[in-house]
Amino acid sequence: MNVPAELKYTDEHEWIGIEGNIATIGVTDHAAEELSDITFVELPAVGDEVTAGEAFGVIETVKAASDLFAPVSGKVVEVNTTLEDDPEIVTKEPYGAGWMIKIEMSDPSELEKLLDAEAYKKLIFG
Repeated sequence: MNVPAELKYTDEHEWIGIEGNIATIGVTDHAAEELSDITFVELPAVGDEVTAGEAFGVIETVKAASDLFAPVSGKVVEVNTTLEDDPEIVTKEPYGAGWMIKIEMSDPSELEKLLDAEAYKKLIFG
């Protein structure tokens, strides 16, 4: 199970990487394994606003659909359009090519509420 130390995490199994004021968001390796067989990813449009703790999209598998939750608030500045044609890339490369959205953060202090890698490991492994 891959849990990169440089990322932050949510209780709902999203990860967030920060470069300046831009946050890249995706689902964790753990979530990707649990979901498996991803058939569709619904994401917001560039320019949309997302709010920390609220759903910003949906990930669908052959078994179920699950909401995706924003770790922080801000404006969507980029969407991974590759996922439209190849949603399974989320399972193959959750921390790389399987990223979902990039947002310009409106309140970077929200990062303080997220889990670090050690806390996330405790959440999933007990």
